[in-house]
Amino acid sequence: MLVIRPAGMEDLDRLTEMANIAGFGLTSIPKDRELLRKRIRESLHSFAKMAEQPRGEIYIFVMEDLDAGLVVGTSCIISKVGGFEPFYAYRIETSVHWSEVLNIRREIATLHLVAEHSGPSEIGGLYLAPEYRKHGNGRLLSLFRFLFMAEHPERFEPLVIAEMRGVVTKEGYSPFWEAIGRHFFDIDYPKADLMSIMDKRFIADLMPRCPVYMPLLPSSAQEVIGKVHDHTRPALKMLEDEGFASTGMVDIFEAGPIIMAALGNLRIVRESSRDQVARIIPKESEERSHIITNTSDEFRACMGHVERLSDGGVELSRRSATLLGVRPGEAVRFALARP
Repeated sequence: MLVIRPAGMEDLDRLTEMANIAGFGLTSIPKDRELLRKRIRESLHSFAKMAEQPRGEIYIFVMEDLDAGLVVGTSCIISKVGGFEPFYAYRIETSVHWSEVLNIRREIATLHLVAEHSGPSEIGGLYLAPEYRKHGNGRLLSLFRFLFMAEHPERFEPLVIAEMRGVVTKEGYSPFWEAIGRHFFDIDYPKADLMSIMDKRFIADLMPRCPVYMPLLPSSAQEVIGKVHDHTRPALKMLEDEGFASTGMVDIFEAGPIIMAALGNLRIVRESSRDQVARIIPKESEERSHIITNTSDEFRACMGHVERLSDGGVELSRRSATLLGVRPGEAVRFALARP
């Protein structure tokens, strides 16, 4: 039985292990144990304080296999990017160059550094153990976040972005970083990636402000701009199906695409409902068609089946009710897992 809940300090060892397995480019689950401890502490504070407006809080969740007693996945939400530390990205623009003498017209793509001080909410940090990448588990681990945001809209911005992991080898080599960042920072990609989590001031200190002409970059770097890591393709497709679209911006380190959507326009949010549990039945439906969350302070989410009752309210199986910690009379939010 799989359930999603807020991460706690008891999960630190397992999250550290998963961060080391996940490879590079997942900044929301850093490989540094003490930094990860700090992030979990910040997340616990975020859940506890019941924010009335977004101020950059981080909410870290884990997926736990209760039968095995093992955390098998994680994902997170950042309520607002920017603020004291700007959100940096490259915006891709195209300029037209024309020579009447040579009768040549060229469209040249350029990268422009963007520093956003009051940005949208962000989802990130999604990692699922390979042996659990089946039966819609990855979909649950990603999409439940939007039901949580829909339940607590005051905590988040109306726009949501996702920085999709770009092309980085398992050894931590990024062709894009080697073509640009290495020349100005003189450090390798893994170190820059980690430093960006701890303190972004070094970006403002050293990153060039002038446009970067893409044709001047090595072909190995040009080829990965806006491309995603092989393991990230399914996640990108799923988010696009839900309503995310390209922003025309890429990450400044490995050039992964940044996508965005209005929270209220996402398919799972539009189709979601909030209703009271009227009946709990012993039998478990073979159809795990819905993503379901509770609405209490002790947040939980799971896959299951929701049946609307003609006389009002919804019916849940005992299994789903137990995973969510809900009783008759308490509310749940739910939506179909797939369009």
